[in-house]
Amino acid sequence: MTTVQREQLEADVLIVGAGPAGLACALHLANLIKKHNEVGGAAGGPPLSTENIYVLEKGREVGAHQLSGAIMNPKALAELVPDFKNSAPLDTPVTDDAALFFTKNSSIRFPLTPPPFKNKGNYVVSLNKIVKWMGGLVEAAGVNLFTQFGGASLIYEGDGIAGVITEDKGVDKNGKPKANYTPGYELRAKVTVLAEGTRGSLTKQLVEKKNLANINPQTYGLGIKELWDVQPGSILPGFVAHTLGWPISTDMYGGGWIYGLSNNRVSIGLVVALEYGDPRFDPHAAFQQWKTHPCLKKILDGGKLVRYGAKSLPYGGWYAMPRNYLDGGLIIGDSGSFLDSQRLKGIHLAMKSGMLAAETIFDALKAGDTSAKTLSVFPQKVEQSYIKKELWEVRNFHQSFQHGLIPGLFQTGLQFISGGRGLIDPMRNHAGYQAYKKLDRAAAGAPQSEPERFKGDGKLTFDRLTDVYHSGTRHEEDQPCHLIVRDLNVCATKCVVEYGNPCQYFCPAAVYEMARDANGRQKLKINAANCVHCKTCDIADPYQIIDWVVPEGGGGPNYEGM
Repeated sequence: MTTVQREQLEADVLIVGAGPAGLACALHLANLIKKHNEVGGAAGGPPLSTENIYVLEKGREVGAHQLSGAIMNPKALAELVPDFKNSAPLDTPVTDDAALFFTKNSSIRFPLTPPPFKNKGNYVVSLNKIVKWMGGLVEAAGVNLFTQFGGASLIYEGDGIAGVITEDKGVDKNGKPKANYTPGYELRAKVTVLAEGTRGSLTKQLVEKKNLANINPQTYGLGIKELWDVQPGSILPGFVAHTLGWPISTDMYGGGWIYGLSNNRVSIGLVVALEYGDPRFDPHAAFQQWKTHPCLKKILDGGKLVRYGAKSLPYGGWYAMPRNYLDGGLIIGDSGSFLDSQRLKGIHLAMKSGMLAAETIFDALKAGDTSAKTLSVFPQKVEQSYIKKELWEVRNFHQSFQHGLIPGLFQTGLQFISGGRGLIDPMRNHAGYQAYKKLDRAAAGAPQSEPERFKGDGKLTFDRLTDVYHSGTRHEEDQPCHLIVRDLNVCATKCVVEYGNPCQYFCPAAVYEMARDANGRQKLKINAANCVHCKTCDIADPYQIIDWVVPEGGGGPNYEGM
């Protein structure tokens, strides 16, 4: 067997992921190093260099894969960049917020907006633009930021990690080197920071291998979003509404958002917890149906779809946080479950987690000790910050909705009174994919009765392929499939009988479909070029045999302006 010769690079710090958490970590660390060097290292330790900080971004450019609602609490950014209002691409401050309950043909506005839905002092932003701006600040600080490089595997050393190996480039769909083949780099670092976002492939490997899981399994939501240009006067800039009710049934957890931006743009979306019982429920179709509500139709009438995207969210909260430190490594941002699932706010928590990681790393580099003992200061810093306060108050929130909306509202009312405790603390939960109810099918050869797929009208509502086109998604066709199904036979036999192949329904990008071969036998067809990197398949597959891994060369969506 031929051993691949890889170029080796050494760094002090390697950050995997250029989202809000990773870039906040890089920028804060660079600022700490600059201040340290200006005073001649008087506080102890040798001079440090920002050039020894590497940031890897798998997208074609910084921000390309960044998707969020997005309402941003600015308090972490204010700490990181005190004069942010002078340069940050803030779209508009929130001017009004509302909570709406939808029935099929009407909506009821809550007379008082519940505290979780109040957004005074926050901004409606494009996360794509915020992250691009932050990336410029990071590069100006002297940090090395590499786009189109994803972490393919971790380098394990002793009880911890010592870097990553990036994906090989120039490999065809059969795994054979092409003329432009370039082996991935072996990037070694004293500290490797995983900031990959939700369900990061390296984080998933690490948590499993090193037994870092918490008492609850992580649970997830899927957010599906569109950005529209609308007619003048259709919505006021800064108006924010969150919706409950139709078309989400009361045995599920989910809701919608409507955010008014400047220049007659509106961000709309529906988020659904990936723990529903019907394996043939289609989140994308539910989102399209939601848009036909009179409230949405009035806003979108005469408008034009600009962009589409989908993203998974870590819902598990405090009791699902993995242990976020080990020898040579830290986990931050959505990878570390730093998201408030009640308010659906995570940008400021991700940034703050990155900044606290930077402070931990800075002290470790000065001391010349990046062991788990030294890096264990990171969770201590989290406990002493507003991250703990915010997440502790909602520590049992999402678990409350395991049995439906009404029991969930009752439980969360008690939690509000008791500071997050409720009736049971900690409240336990199961992984979302375990909620599927099996279908009543006698055998694999039995006649199939499948729900009719949503087609859309092409003006207000759209099929999944049309939406994928508007995501700007692009992958090289002749490259290895980045969606690894470990046993295709399960898909064609066991899954079709027990669950009706839910991958055909939960994927918001039409990646998975059941087809028939020349002999008429069913087989799974994977349209990997459609993938928008939401990781839903990795999360929601009932047999947990799908692994999402980074594709080659920056492939994926382009969430420009979202």
